[in-house]
Amino acid sequence: MIKTVLVVCIGNICRSPMAQGLLKQALPEGDVVSAGLGALTGQAADPNAVDLMIHQGVDISGHRARQLDYAMVRRADLILVMDSAQRQEIQRLHPATTGRVFRLGELGRFDVPDPYRKPPPAFENALQLIQRGVESWVPRIRALG
Repeated sequence: MIKTVLVVCIGNICRSPMAQGLLKQALPEGDVVSAGLGALTGQAADPNAVDLMIHQGVDISGHRARQLDYAMVRRADLILVMDSAQRQEIQRLHPATTGRVFRLGELGRFDVPDPYRKPPPAFENALQLIQRGVESWVPRIRALG
């Protein structure tokens, strides 16, 4: 049963807030949170991410970056990351997560590259990949909810 989904990237200001917003929109009954492995704690979502998400009908302007911690990991039924290195790092830090950590692009066999400090097209590409990942995970999450 999947009740809580944790989305993780590095800084928690670009990719994971966008994915969190889209997952919350698609799964309003679920608990969707995000964090970073090296979070820029307290910082708002990147303005490029905020602007793109407004066009998706999702407001992430109130997002503030949070560092991944044990309590978040323990509470999550499913942990979605942006690439294999992040998956390995979470499993190394929290061995009990094995079997609960997957790439957002797992089903499509893709990673979501980090657009941080890159021009808007990098954010647009990341969002397109995040949307693909969300679209592939939502039916599975609902089926296991």
